[in-house]
Amino acid sequence: MKKILFTHSYFLRFDPKQWITGKPYAPLGTLYAASFLKEHGYAVSFFDTMFVRSPEAIITPIEKVEPEIFVIYDDGFNYLTKMCLQNMREAAFQMIRYAKDRGCTVIVSSSDSTDRFEMYLNAGADFILMGEAELSLLELTNTLAKNETDYFAIEGLAFKHNHAVVKTKARAVIKDLDSLPYPAWDLIDMEPYREMWLKHAGYFSLNMGTRGCPFKCNWCAKPIYGNRYNSRSPANVVNELKMLKERFRFDHIWFCDDIFGLKPGWVKEFADLTEKAGLVFKFKMQGRVDLLLQENNIRDLKRAGCDNIWMGAESGSQKILDAMDKGTTVQQIYEATHLLKNCGIKPSFFIQFGYLNETKEDIEKTISMINELLPYEIGISVSYPLPGTVFFEKVKSQLVNKTNWNDSDELALMFSNTYQPAFYKQLHRYVHKSYRKHLAFENIKQLFAHPLRLNISRLKRALSAFYYLPASYIDKQKLSRLEKTAHEFTN
Repeated sequence: MKKILFTHSYFLRFDPKQWITGKPYAPLGTLYAASFLKEHGYAVSFFDTMFVRSPEAIITPIEKVEPEIFVIYDDGFNYLTKMCLQNMREAAFQMIRYAKDRGCTVIVSSSDSTDRFEMYLNAGADFILMGEAELSLLELTNTLAKNETDYFAIEGLAFKHNHAVVKTKARAVIKDLDSLPYPAWDLIDMEPYREMWLKHAGYFSLNMGTRGCPFKCNWCAKPIYGNRYNSRSPANVVNELKMLKERFRFDHIWFCDDIFGLKPGWVKEFADLTEKAGLVFKFKMQGRVDLLLQENNIRDLKRAGCDNIWMGAESGSQKILDAMDKGTTVQQIYEATHLLKNCGIKPSFFIQFGYLNETKEDIEKTISMINELLPYEIGISVSYPLPGTVFFEKVKSQLVNKTNWNDSDELALMFSNTYQPAFYKQLHRYVHKSYRKHLAFENIKQLFAHPLRLNISRLKRALSAFYYLPASYIDKQKLSRLEKTAHEFTN
């Protein structure tokens, strides 16, 4: 039986924003794949690149384990790996070379390698697993274990044959997720994760996820799970939660599903089971504003422990939402936000600037929506074209010199739009400070309305107005100058 060494290509130190934030999540997809092969009798080892300083760190475990098969299997649940960052791609290429130099057969599975399989094969990888990969990995490993070379019948595979790239038939996604074993939590050292979380957040969070999203926002890349949605049963999720609570004593869970609890009745059953099991924890999740308005989802989410919901608000302009094929309305953003606040759940917004044909008026509508609704947190990005999307096809002719960000904080606009890239970088700074200014004013208002509720935290937020009032004004002036420059340039 061949020995297999798993790793992944996300290096937290290579993503400065995330390193400073200090809230890392274990590579869930990697642990699922390792667990799946363990269940089928393979000798599996795992090396975690999350905290190491260099891809060279992989050399020691390769030489110690002496694996016949080296697998770079990225976490398809984490948006950071879905972004296909250049720093991580280069790290993967280096690890491929180190493994090949030591006689390993190299297999790669990731969003980036699925999109750019020829590039990874040219970098030295022997096989690329396309899309959802557990079954393809098992079939390929079985074939390699038998020293056979007939790879053409294995679905979801790319490889070279007679110097030509071969791509086999696409594999259907797994429908019965309860049939999969839980991730191989026993292979990972969670203490560095715990220490960093406690240092930066004061609590310890773990991640769990289900697979897929049936909605078709035209900028959203889905190279792993496609447009199909398959979920674990509420009982399966709660049983894993009980195990994780006992083993790791977590305080908080990030349900990293693209869409949490989409199936009718799922959230209610989940809430019932968590209460029955006596599980007490907080969690954050991602949700669509239209779905949050259905059934009694918000009430049941609160009952289960939901503390924070990240909604893909994207824009305060209905024109832009429609152009994105988002399928939601600005009015639904307002309704869902108010309902969440009334229920004691924190609403947070994903915001996207720079979509095609976005105008100054569209931008102002988005800023007004943020400052009026005052979500708990905002995550601001600029439109980022990824292969396989309608949006990518519209701008791909412009993606000549640069197609990926180096790290998650780069925010480079890689195609021509209403304004130059520098404008959107400054817009990012201004919107954050404007939002913080309005939050400070809201806290001042609350202090006057409810003086007996005064505490240090609220006082600090109120006093922050002395910083954000002038800071947002200065950033607004800088933004106006960039806007004026863009106007002069186009005229």
